[in-house]
Amino acid sequence: MKVASTSCRLLVTLLSLALSHAAHAEIKVGVSDWTGWVAWYVAQDQGYFKKYGAEVRLVWFANYSDSIAALSTGQLDANSQTWSDTLGPLAKGVPLKVILVNDNSAGNDAVMVGPAIKNFADLRGHKVALEQYSISHFVLYTALSRNGLTPKDVNVVNLSAGDAAAAFMSGRVDAAVVWNPWISQIEQSGKGRALFTSKEMPGLIPDLLVAQAKSIEARRRDFIAMIRAWFDTVSFIRTQPDRAVAIMAKVVSLSPEQYRVFLPGTRFFDAVANEEAFDVKSPKGLVNVAPTIAAFLLSNKLIDGHPDAAKAVDRSLLDAALATGGGR
Repeated sequence: MKVASTSCRLLVTLLSLALSHAAHAEIKVGVSDWTGWVAWYVAQDQGYFKKYGAEVRLVWFANYSDSIAALSTGQLDANSQTWSDTLGPLAKGVPLKVILVNDNSAGNDAVMVGPAIKNFADLRGHKVALEQYSISHFVLYTALSRNGLTPKDVNVVNLSAGDAAAAFMSGRVDAAVVWNPWISQIEQSGKGRALFTSKEMPGLIPDLLVAQAKSIEARRRDFIAMIRAWFDTVSFIRTQPDRAVAIMAKVVSLSPEQYRVFLPGTRFFDAVANEEAFDVKSPKGLVNVAPTIAAFLLSNKLIDGHPDAAKAVDRSLLDAALATGGGR
């Protein structure tokens, strides 16, 4: 009986330790190579996660699309991904929640053209190189629709961003839709200029923190603390940009000089900007820009049906973070 009793106590102890470990395990958050997401490493470097008690493990993905799949299949608790890349899983019924806006592209994506093309009318019938179905494609779709053209008025050449820039600078295509650093490289070469940039489509290219609904339920306090850490991060980037650039550049193996070009075209979202983004009445808010993004996805058969954006936007964690003084 004594042996059995001892064994029972040992089993209870081991179970308690296992449960304790599970309760304090880090939430796994995917991060890819985009300035607004690489900034999470500033939070880590400056100790902001620890400051607010967020148990977070950043998981780097060299291939961004792999991170989207990892979140959708439950391998991650949360991921850094765009609104457009979140609408697809939502349309399939994946239980995801948007809990934070990291940034908006505000010039880091652009339609680049040569001297012969003065306006969008001149673009009709010409070749445009871009990464098909990416944010670059959405930028072109938006630019054309706002300037009286349709996708059928141009000839899209599907190339990666780097190859699209090279094709443009060598004269093999008449325009290219790329992001930095290729925008800067094209401008510095003197061979092209921006005809349209993401700065002209505020709210339409939000970069987000998206979490599994079950992970939010299980680790709500960690996510709230993570949001508070983000607001400190934005403040640090604004007040000490050189130090922030040095941290981010190291993550992606660039020099600070090379990485600095990304900052002007990135609008980092502080608490006030997040409140607007989560406001269902704001025309630039997540819920109200979703139909425009979904229309692009549907036109290219990238999603089936209409995702319920309002159901996926959860501002309760933001409100909780602000109620405890975060970002104020």
